[in-house]
Amino acid sequence: MTHSRRARRLLSQLIMKTGYAILPPTAPVRDILAVIRDRHSTRCAFDAAHPIPEVALADLLEAARWAPTAHNMQNFEIVVIDDPTLMTELGAIEAPVSEVFVRENYAQLAWSREELRRKQVGVLAEMFPLAWRDPAVTAETLQALGESYLRDTMRGAPMVLVVTYDPRLRAPASEGDVLGMMSLGCVMQNLWLAAQAHGIGVHVMSTFATDPVATHVKHVLGIPETLNIAFAIALGYSTAAPDALRVRREVERFAHRNRYRG
Repeated sequence: MTHSRRARRLLSQLIMKTGYAILPPTAPVRDILAVIRDRHSTRCAFDAAHPIPEVALADLLEAARWAPTAHNMQNFEIVVIDDPTLMTELGAIEAPVSEVFVRENYAQLAWSREELRRKQVGVLAEMFPLAWRDPAVTAETLQALGESYLRDTMRGAPMVLVVTYDPRLRAPASEGDVLGMMSLGCVMQNLWLAAQAHGIGVHVMSTFATDPVATHVKHVLGIPETLNIAFAIALGYSTAAPDALRVRREVERFAHRNRYRG
């Protein structure tokens, strides 16, 4: 069988199985998909001596500027921190591990790489300390691990972006402002993909948005009380190659054509 006939047969089988005809992408689309596929969370230390170039920062902020937001609210403000003194002050803020996080995180764990490949969702248990792998964890257990600070999350990043929003603004007819939260997610995605395109590592730090951490961060950075912190992003160049196992469901496991297939 020739290569072209084999390709046609595989395409026909795919259409019959999923209902989708996937055509070879054009070069620009292929480039975008490559950036999307390569995007990952940097979970190792950053090189503190390697700053983020101004041209790269400008591209990240431009990407955030064009993020789609509900009702074009543009419901975000971004504080860029690269001053070493401020970074040290932020790093000294205590950031205790949440019992709720540990318990709910437990349900997402896979206990081996083989299990994670099979499930195609979740994260590896080996990424977390032993105490975090116990759904019956207590505050006393976590405290026994020692104090935790934002510097443990920032991991030497030379730059941090803190993304804030005004909770008094909301998308029209959006219960709980779900659309506004989706908009902030679009800002995060645009920032992340722009960073990936520049070869810059990203670690999203949700702990910046939790109390009492957020209160201390806002005080250090002079963020008005009227604004909430949505998330923070550590930016930098990794000191090691990524080795985390990245898995995703196959398209036919989540894509449905015309009718939902249970």
